[in-house]
Amino acid sequence: MSADSLFRPLTPGDDTVQIEFEGLPLTVPGAVSLAAALLSSGIRHTRESAINGRLGAPYCMMGVCFECLVEVDGQANVQACLVPVRPGMRVRRQRGAACLAQGEEGSDE
Repeated sequence: MSADSLFRPLTPGDDTVQIEFEGLPLTVPGAVSLAAALLSSGIRHTRESAINGRLGAPYCMMGVCFECLVEVDGQANVQACLVPVRPGMRVRRQRGAACLAQGEEGSDE
């Protein structure tokens, strides 16, 4: 994925898209990363540590620090800085450690 389209100044008049964050509708700039869109909308933290509940927010904006983890459309552990924003995204804060093993949630096994 090219980073060229993700790192540019946000200017008034940019195209916007509608997303949902924690159940609240947001109008955010289009053609930017989800992390940039959330920060530009005043979202101050995107995750809570599994160890001590410490709040985390986008920091490096290039996928190194994992501070921007969110849940997108039911998929946990998404790095918001690496995902382009798209219309209709349903985003939730990552709260603690998410289950990574397939079949554990909602499974009858």
